[in-house]
Amino acid sequence: MRIGIFFGGPSREREISFSGGKTAFEHLDKSLFEPVPIFVDSFGRFIRVATDVLYTNSIRDFFPTTYQQPEGYQVYAESLPELATQPVPEEIGTLLLPHEFGQHFDFAFLAMHGPDCEDGAIQGLLEWYRIPYSGPGLMGSSVGIDKILQNEMIALANGQQKKTAVLTHEAWQRQNRQDLFTHLKGDLGMPIVVKAPHQGSSIGVAIVQQDEFDVFEKAINQCFFQLEVKADEWSGLSEKDKKEFAQRTANLNEGIGFPVVTSELIIYHPAALIEYLDGRFAFGESTVMLSSQNAEDQVLLETFVQGQEFSCGCIQLGNGQVLALPPTEVIKVEEVFDFNSKYKPGATRKRIPVATTYENNRKIQENIATVFGRLGMNVCARIDGFLTADGDVLLHDPNTIPGMSPTSLIFKQMAEIGLNVTQAITYFIRQSIRERIRTGKDTWGLRFLLEDMDGKIRAKVKQTLPMKGILLRDNDTSYAQARLLFSRMSAEGIYQPLPVLKTSSGEYYQLPLPMMFKDYVEDVVHSCGVERDAVLTETAREGQSLASWYGGATEFEIKRLTAFDELPEVEDWIMVN
Repeated sequence: MRIGIFFGGPSREREISFSGGKTAFEHLDKSLFEPVPIFVDSFGRFIRVATDVLYTNSIRDFFPTTYQQPEGYQVYAESLPELATQPVPEEIGTLLLPHEFGQHFDFAFLAMHGPDCEDGAIQGLLEWYRIPYSGPGLMGSSVGIDKILQNEMIALANGQQKKTAVLTHEAWQRQNRQDLFTHLKGDLGMPIVVKAPHQGSSIGVAIVQQDEFDVFEKAINQCFFQLEVKADEWSGLSEKDKKEFAQRTANLNEGIGFPVVTSELIIYHPAALIEYLDGRFAFGESTVMLSSQNAEDQVLLETFVQGQEFSCGCIQLGNGQVLALPPTEVIKVEEVFDFNSKYKPGATRKRIPVATTYENNRKIQENIATVFGRLGMNVCARIDGFLTADGDVLLHDPNTIPGMSPTSLIFKQMAEIGLNVTQAITYFIRQSIRERIRTGKDTWGLRFLLEDMDGKIRAKVKQTLPMKGILLRDNDTSYAQARLLFSRMSAEGIYQPLPVLKTSSGEYYQLPLPMMFKDYVEDVVHSCGVERDAVLTETAREGQSLASWYGGATEFEIKRLTAFDELPEVEDWIMVN
């Protein structure tokens, strides 16, 4: 089956999507599927790209190409709008029109995030051309991108109560802002959480901790994706400082992004922005408002919730029954779990399950499964929330296309029921086809596709692969290398990897699958000699039929060995120091 792996897209999360596309390409089971990388550019064009494109550092390293980026800036294609009508350079790939999709791939694996990618837009296009795709369908996707609607529907599903408010851009521009702040403080209390309601990956999230109007104003502008530049601040900048400001504006993880809209014109390039600001301030302007062309029209405000923060994936068993995976506690090192802290190494620690009672973890899972089903989602979603000191579960932000790096939360949680990354991706494809059949479009074509795929999965699971050992040490460098080896070996499907940890005290531990998805080796060492948590055991039991279908029997026990000689016989050992 030819799998079109869609990555990139026009949203602010395109670089995370780029990473996810590479993961899908590398971990796709090549005995079942043929990967076809499809890059979606800033203009929404579909480009079948060569494999080497996936191994550049970022999208801006290959598109626009280096010679298309003048004046020393690094920009995305939307800063060069003339590229939208120019041919795609041959070294990047071949432009595809949607009606040609079926000539190149049989299934679309969506590794894209944010507006246009998770809101039903790309899903609707694919349905029109009868191309099955991964993840939830149109309804689940459209609900999953709208944080305001989510709050209302989650409350209907599980009865939770959380104070919220919505502020429109018109009200923000016309009403007295100090009065708005006073009113919202009285209604929501302090701190106040401010969110851009149609973004993902914690983009456009700010927490107003201090009872200070300036902090509140900055947070609201941030989530409207607008920026106020003041003349006195601009005049104090050197030429180098101005260039750095313009570059930050172009960087999607810290700026509002281009094109930038002013009261008079649209600005596409950082150099043009500097020229415009110099001119306006020279003309006597005191403040210039810059807004992203893809700005939000309203922002969501919520009462700050004190509690243990968690994220919990939800999938379906083969019969469509919902299974909530083990909840992961997100322990923040940074104060705000925003886009940068989410993807910055060391900014958070993860703990599976949440450090609370068995009953509370099961309560989280019950709420997650209920909301997943009631919001019309299917295949897979990740839902975040808080567990309060009183034991209340408050949910928010369903994510219908979770992050797809090898160490993403969804893969950590699926490992706890017995699926490695490659098997999880196979699950996403198979269950997505099953759910597309339910829409009644190309029903028999999809049934035949599913039947053929199922036959190949059954044959693969029956195979007995020779084992290759991975001997790692109890330091993070060795563990990180061992995880990469384990992941690569699992994807190749030639050997069954057998990871073994040798501690500094000379003990040996044969590690099961979930131990290869921790963040740090100390988390693995801590698990050695400790009984597996009852939440993990029970969830794995509930997902046993799914795990065995895709990978056969799974071992979850950490086996302590008194000597290296006690290890099972393997074809070869790879030593990782």
